[in-house]
Amino acid sequence: MERISSRIKALSPSATIAMNQKGRDLKEKGIDIINLSVGEPDFFTPDHIKEAAKKAIDDNFSFYAPVPGYPALRQAIVDKLKRDNNLNYSPAQIVVSTGAKHALANVIECIVEKDEEVIIPAPYWVSYAEQVKIAEGKNVIIDTSLENEFKMSPDQLKAAITPQTRALLLCTPSNPTGSVYSKEELRAIADVLAEHPDVFVIADEIYEHINFIGGHESIAQFEDIRDQVVIINGVSKAYAMTGYRIGFMAGPEWLAKACAKLQGQVTSGANSMAMQASITALTGDQSCLKEMNEAFLRRRDLVLGHLEGIEGVKCATPGGAFYVFPDFSHYFGTSVGDRKIENSMDLCIYLLEEGHIATVPGSAFGAEGCVRISYANSDENLEKAMARLKNALAALK
Repeated sequence: MERISSRIKALSPSATIAMNQKGRDLKEKGIDIINLSVGEPDFFTPDHIKEAAKKAIDDNFSFYAPVPGYPALRQAIVDKLKRDNNLNYSPAQIVVSTGAKHALANVIECIVEKDEEVIIPAPYWVSYAEQVKIAEGKNVIIDTSLENEFKMSPDQLKAAITPQTRALLLCTPSNPTGSVYSKEELRAIADVLAEHPDVFVIADEIYEHINFIGGHESIAQFEDIRDQVVIINGVSKAYAMTGYRIGFMAGPEWLAKACAKLQGQVTSGANSMAMQASITALTGDQSCLKEMNEAFLRRRDLVLGHLEGIEGVKCATPGGAFYVFPDFSHYFGTSVGDRKIENSMDLCIYLLEEGHIATVPGSAFGAEGCVRISYANSDENLEKAMARLKNALAALK
């Protein structure tokens, strides 16, 4: 007899994973699909990091690892936070997990009680709201606008906080919009949080190094709210190590202990070889960051240049990450043959099946009018994809 728990029934499947799979299915049928749905760098992991992974195998890192991570990796994370962000943490405040998504889930499970509220600015990464559901918390969504670069204002945050608010989820640079909060904007948000010492800010900084407007700014830099901040980060995006599945949290020591306690009952320590490779990623040659960042900036401008020439499309200029999030609502209500485009999902399915490009509907991110396009792909493929996009949209009447 099939019997699935209500908490799992209430979950929505990941739209990004679903669209990526639909693209793969068509590709396996021999259709030339250009995948602009996936949220991972198209680069290979740098050679010096791969060599560290191979050496870890030879050095017999094949046993269970400490639940919160190897001491050497936790120290490397501490050193990275000081070097890159001028933040002072101790290894006891770090927990290494199986990807940043896992670290995020640990934190939410450890701080959110049933019916407590978590504020999430929209557009938001698809897993935020679902992880709050798993913890039996309540999502409080703050809508932002393209005109304001999809950034939440301090006044919006202030109005959303209630006695039941437990946390704010803040992603900068943002998935899916690429928006980047400035130091001044973060200071204004910190001022609001300082008035509510029981409210945490879970700062998702996984796209930290993919930044086109200068150095990354962390909300953890403000001492008056430091004890309220939990940083989520990892090696996946910056070092092209998505498959290694290494992320981490940095926060108050009591919360780190709680996350390690939870992780010890769910997954135990992260992959031992991947952790050794991550030490090299964080402590070794960092020139790969600059090289990949330059490529992403070039690709961003390539895609934006094409979007600017399409009738009815509006798009903010992303300051980081590797996504654009254009508004395609101009095409809602149009049709071609028997196919009618009523919403972002209809449009993405049309672009996949007829235009042969995979994207992700804005509805998955809490922004119905938009579509997320990843430019983590080759310049050649992006040129072809943009031509296909233009042709597909031109056919809609």
